[in-house]
Amino acid sequence: MVETVDVITPIVDDPYTFGAICAANSVSDVYAMGGKPLTALAILGFASCDFDSSTIRRLLQGAISKLNEADACLIGGHTIEDNEFKFGFAVSGVVEKDVILKVAGSRPGNILVLTKSLGTGILTSAVKKKKVGKQYLNEVVESMLTLNNTASKAAVSAGAHAATDITGFGLLGHGLNMAKSSGVNLIIDSEKVPLMKKVKDLAETGAVPKGARNNLDFCIKDTSFANEVSQGARLALSDPQTSGGLLISLPSEGLKKFERVAKKGKMPYWIIGEVEKGRGKIVVR
Repeated sequence: MVETVDVITPIVDDPYTFGAICAANSVSDVYAMGGKPLTALAILGFASCDFDSSTIRRLLQGAISKLNEADACLIGGHTIEDNEFKFGFAVSGVVEKDVILKVAGSRPGNILVLTKSLGTGILTSAVKKKKVGKQYLNEVVESMLTLNNTASKAAVSAGAHAATDITGFGLLGHGLNMAKSSGVNLIIDSEKVPLMKKVKDLAETGAVPKGARNNLDFCIKDTSFANEVSQGARLALSDPQTSGGLLISLPSEGLKKFERVAKKGKMPYWIIGEVEKGRGKIVVR
């Protein structure tokens, strides 16, 4: 059995959509371990004077719809009085012992695969600050609502050596965790990392959430950047994601199996780098 818990604050206005995003985000950790989510307990904090029952009902309807898509069952939960709206789940799942994916285990010679574009933090922040129009949220919402189940199946079938989902610490933060846990260096080609529309422009002008800057500050001591990698690119790689994709350390001989599962599930993916011998660093070229 595997267990995980994740709670986030609202990033979209519609309660149904937010509920579904929360569910997708919470089950992602189980998928990152190569597992299957089974049950979920809801954790909800809200100010009862500010939100009526219809809002909470729509929130839960959205969450249940996404859990149903994941073949997981909502079995209960707990609410608390909170001035800041928060929602998430404690999720239980199962995984076969001989195929469980961990953040440690990446090996020299592996290729690095990413299964979702980056930019959810930058774009949601930019929309809130009215730096870009709401139409840029369409790609963000579609990405956040996409389950990582196909990515998980592809990783397991291809004999992946390690995996992690990309969430609040950004690609650099979660990648660094993989590098340190595995005792290797991750070599990332910044030009091959997929970004959502407008993200590059926003990052180059410094229009990023505080979390991106904090992530970069934390990772900088263990990350080396080529001179041609701009500050904007560095911030984009540090952007905190919600319901992001999987970063998978894959043996090259498993790529064809990975491709077959990805194609069958209509899942995009990008090869963004490779793994070399090292001491837990990231090199961005």
